[in-house]
Amino acid sequence: MAARARDLCTPEDGGDPHILSEAGYEMRISPAREILALKTNAHQERTGELVGVRAGGDSRRMIASALGDLVGTPLYQILDDFAGASLVARWIWSQWMPDWAAFSKDKTQPQTHGRKGNMLNICTGFAEGSSALLPDRLQDAATEDTARVGPLDDPSDSWSWHAMPDQHGPAMRRARRLDIWREDRLILVDAAFQDSGTAPDGGRRAVHEYRVYAEIDAESGILESLQALPLILPFPECPGAAVKAARMVGHQIGDFRNTVLDTLPSTLGCTHLNDVLRGLADVPVLAANLA
Repeated sequence: MAARARDLCTPEDGGDPHILSEAGYEMRISPAREILALKTNAHQERTGELVGVRAGGDSRRMIASALGDLVGTPLYQILDDFAGASLVARWIWSQWMPDWAAFSKDKTQPQTHGRKGNMLNICTGFAEGSSALLPDRLQDAATEDTARVGPLDDPSDSWSWHAMPDQHGPAMRRARRLDIWREDRLILVDAAFQDSGTAPDGGRRAVHEYRVYAEIDAESGILESLQALPLILPFPECPGAAVKAARMVGHQIGDFRNTVLDTLPSTLGCTHLNDVLRGLADVPVLAANLA
């Protein structure tokens, strides 16, 4: 896995943006999603404490313990995202392996999704009775609800995204964007999130995509309104999580890394929408750069 991120500030007068902070890492992980090697370009020796940690609750706890003072920085965000990104990464084989269904049922392979491979009631999309749990669902993995997507960057705007390497062969990419600005007493948020992978016939297909809009009281940090728009999701039941996300209104935005998981657990949430919402915890740190 390779990750990169930056914080960018765009002047109100339309001048050139300037980079506030950047970070990146290269990571090697096992089939069981354990960190085997980790190298960052942010010169943080403490990241060595994460080697041997497995993705999920363990990795998030260890990241908070070792690097808690970096919350709100690009490095913390992309390390925190390791758990979700590595979970989704395995999906790409469903697009490239003709025998994907048999491979997924192979008990000798590490089962790192759900509860040791059991997905029942793990999220809204896998609630009891969901079509995602039908016995023949694995046969449809290569053609489940995905959509062909184009490049994220805007050719007319050299600042639209940081550089992204070309991907060839089976390869996944998790991309997220968090834009904020001030209007009177409010901090307004426009966030986007996409999990996509290379397609054998060329181009890319996305399996998850959300857009989130939020209004936050600048003084108190309380979330006043939230709209979550599900754009691309694999199962018909998945969009139901977007409505439940409104339960986060009234919560302190800076605490979202923890309160999202407490408020939207199991079938109340979507694993990937929760990742988008948890990222909103960075808003107070970013907002400090706004005039």
